[in-house]
Amino acid sequence: MLEHLNLSTLKKFLVFSSGTFCLLLLYLLLPFNKPPGVLPILITTQIPDNRDLHLNSPPQTLDNKDLHLNPPPQDWIQSQFHKALLDINLDYNSSSSWSKCGPKTYYFPKINTIFTGTPKTGCSNWVEVLLRAEGTLKRELDPTNIRVVHGPVSEKHRMRRMKNLYSDETFGKAFSFTVVRNPWTRLVSGYRDKLSDEETQGADKRAIGVKIVQEMRNISNLKIVKEQKLYPTFEEFAEYAVKHNGLGNPHFSPQIQTLCIPDAKYDFVVPLEYSGILSSEVLNKIDTNATLLGSYDKSSDPRLQKSTVFARDWLSKLHPETIENLYSIFKTDFTLLNYSNFSHPDFPLPLYNN
Repeated sequence: MLEHLNLSTLKKFLVFSSGTFCLLLLYLLLPFNKPPGVLPILITTQIPDNRDLHLNSPPQTLDNKDLHLNPPPQDWIQSQFHKALLDINLDYNSSSSWSKCGPKTYYFPKINTIFTGTPKTGCSNWVEVLLRAEGTLKRELDPTNIRVVHGPVSEKHRMRRMKNLYSDETFGKAFSFTVVRNPWTRLVSGYRDKLSDEETQGADKRAIGVKIVQEMRNISNLKIVKEQKLYPTFEEFAEYAVKHNGLGNPHFSPQIQTLCIPDAKYDFVVPLEYSGILSSEVLNKIDTNATLLGSYDKSSDPRLQKSTVFARDWLSKLHPETIENLYSIFKTDFTLLNYSNFSHPDFPLPLYNN
């Protein structure tokens, strides 16, 4: 009798235990509303170490109603320029000494316009349209041949030559403008255009690329680099730039080193991210019917253009210390228009509403 009782009790216990286990398993795995702290014990989540969780994520919303379609007002831009220069103990005032400007500043006397073209801000397209408005070019250039505008056809309009023909008083009466760009996308664009092996890009600064490969990979034999057609990765380019505090080339140097400030004050500043909107306003001020050649990138939303997409990806993979050092090199460029970081949903736009 005792043995039968024990066996019966054991069976009941096993049935009860099995039922309880099944109920517990269902509770843990099914999407019930669980109290805080109760997590499925069979599911684990590993958070990347030392990473901002949205660095590699695309913008949350990419429709036009989310995009700041209205560009920053010019008075805000002027105040930002003033702030950026104050941070480095310089004053951005109204007095202008355009004759002191460097070789990237042009004067077009017939349309009475001054333009500073910083590399990798669409400057080739702007020089081209200004040459047409001036009458120096008789027809629109093929976009694939746009680089000829940096040769003899524009040389006579550079400020280093014009300052011998006109006074600062004359320059002071001209309409002046320039274009600036988010430093992150500009850095990526410079690498793609001048140093990478990307088929659609130029790689026309091959000597710099070879030098980077030799140093970063410790290759002393120049012949090896050329014969094997070795190109620097973006990571090698970034670390080399940090190591040498820049590359000493205007395509990779801070924009503030090319802009004619604080020696002069621009009447109008175009953020490249809004050039499609603001180009017509600039051309109206010049009083010309010429139109600006469009970007080769098919996307009109700057958050979706190739250099932006690449920047989000490539920069998020760099060592945090490399990012910090790059930011230090280009800090004033960021301040010029309070430009967004590559982790921001609206990257690469200026954050003028914040």
